[in-house]
Amino acid sequence: IEIKSQKIMAHYKGAASEGTRAMNLMKKREKQREELERLKQKISEDHAVKSKFETIDKYSTHYDAVEEQLKSSTIGLVTLEEMKEKRETLVREREKQIAANAAAAEIERERKRKRKQVAAGTLSFNMDEDEEEEEE
Repeated sequence: IEIKSQKIMAHYKGAASEGTRAMNLMKKREKQREELERLKQKISEDHAVKSKFETIDKYSTHYDAVEEQLKSSTIGLVTLEEMKEKRETLVREREKQIAANAAAAEIERERKRKRKQVAAGTLSFNMDEDEEEEEE
C-alpha cells in the first residue's frame, strides 16, 4: 500500500538562493526516501526467497529421521563410541533407504517413458473403418 504524503512548503521570505537551497535539499531528501524504499523492498524480496528455500530444506527431514531413530533406540547411559556407532549405522540405513527410493522413482520414470514411446508408436485408427469408407 502506497501512502503519498503531500508536501506543503512553508512560505519562505528570505533570499532567493536560500529558497533554491531548500528546494534542492527537499529533492535530495525525496531521492533518499525513494532509495530507502527500494532497498526495503529488495531486502523483503530477498528474505522471502530465502524463507522459501529454508522451508524446502531437503536434508532437514533426513537428519530429523535419523535423530528420532537414534533417540528411540538409545536407552540409558551409553558411551560416546557406542553412540557414534549407532549414529553411523542409522545414517547408513537412511542413505540406503533414500537410494532405494530414488532407484524406485527412476525405474518408474523409465516405465512411464517406455509406455509413452509404445503409445506413440501405435496407430490410433482402425483398419476396418478405412475399408468401410472405401465401400461407400
